[in-house]
Amino acid sequence: MAQPAHSRIGPVQPFTGPALWYGPDLAGREDWVVRLTAHHRDELRTALRTARARGATLLRMTRDDFPLPGVSAELEHAAALLRAGRGFVLIRGLPVDGLGDTDASTVLRGVGQYLGRPVPQTADGRTLCHIREADPREDSARPPSYPTRPGLPLHTDESDLLGLLCLRPARSGGRTVLASAAAVHNTMLAARPDFTRRLYDTYFFAQCEEKDVPGERSYLGAPLITRHGTRPSMRYDRECLEAGEALLQNGRRTGPPDADRELFDLVDATAASAALRLDLDLRAGDLLLVDNHVVLHGRTPFEDHSEPGSKRHLLRLWLARQETHPLPDGPAERHGAPHTRAGIPPRDVIRPRALRPAHTSLRRSGRPRPTPGRPA
Repeated sequence: MAQPAHSRIGPVQPFTGPALWYGPDLAGREDWVVRLTAHHRDELRTALRTARARGATLLRMTRDDFPLPGVSAELEHAAALLRAGRGFVLIRGLPVDGLGDTDASTVLRGVGQYLGRPVPQTADGRTLCHIREADPREDSARPPSYPTRPGLPLHTDESDLLGLLCLRPARSGGRTVLASAAAVHNTMLAARPDFTRRLYDTYFFAQCEEKDVPGERSYLGAPLITRHGTRPSMRYDRECLEAGEALLQNGRRTGPPDADRELFDLVDATAASAALRLDLDLRAGDLLLVDNHVVLHGRTPFEDHSEPGSKRHLLRLWLARQETHPLPDGPAERHGAPHTRAGIPPRDVIRPRALRPAHTSLRRSGRPRPTPGRPA
């Protein structure tokens, strides 16, 4: 159940600025696409050879191991668009043809070094995940795979930035869906101002199950939206919200209260509406970068190829920003910068107190079901 805060926030105002956009207005434009040149692709191949020669592992790789003197300028431009623009960028033309899983992972991790700090996506600390149909013959020591045929509702992830590198698209469907958090907020404010105020309340998100720590609670208390100047910071994942409610009910899956269910239904319907959403077809070599604070993402259902070597395959990277930048309308300290999202807390790491709700009466003995990363 939400902890009310809307009575203390004053009048709710609509968001303005570059983070406010509507999908149909962008569908025919390409000012959110960065196209790599043949020179850029050669530079990425050279960086890959450098990383191989140095024996750089994914966990220990640095910028020096993956030098990008020319591509780095494009990545700085992308970072600026993520930080102060619409909150998403599509980088088109990464050289992934003929690369195996290891080399493709190295390319994504190498590029990611120029944008932020990789953070864990699973309770066992995986920082890079393969998004593909599960293969029961696969060695369990390899990165986790997820069954990915159904559609995926719009949500945000527990990282500042999301990177999705497409190695192979599906046979049909599987479009990536984006929606502006500011547009979701403003559309709801115009239709249901009473519900919109409740976005600022504190809700409880289940995180991951701590199997080896008896009695350990794994949850995070946070509003669905906060305001930072003209930009929102939205945290929304209905699956984790409903699992968090089960935690508060000592593990009973009774579902959220009616008022919360109505609010979540409205968020889902608004974000997925044709008036807001932008649908993208990711091609091989496309790298989609998303700021999880200002953009929700999801996916449509898909039909895959029958041949194992042709099936849909994406790589996913979560990043935390390495430093706080001034907001576009003034210094960061004027409005307060969004809290860094540092991924899923690993099982053997004690989480800081800031991740625990302050309401001691809600610390019950129930435990959430595991949420070991989401498909994309």
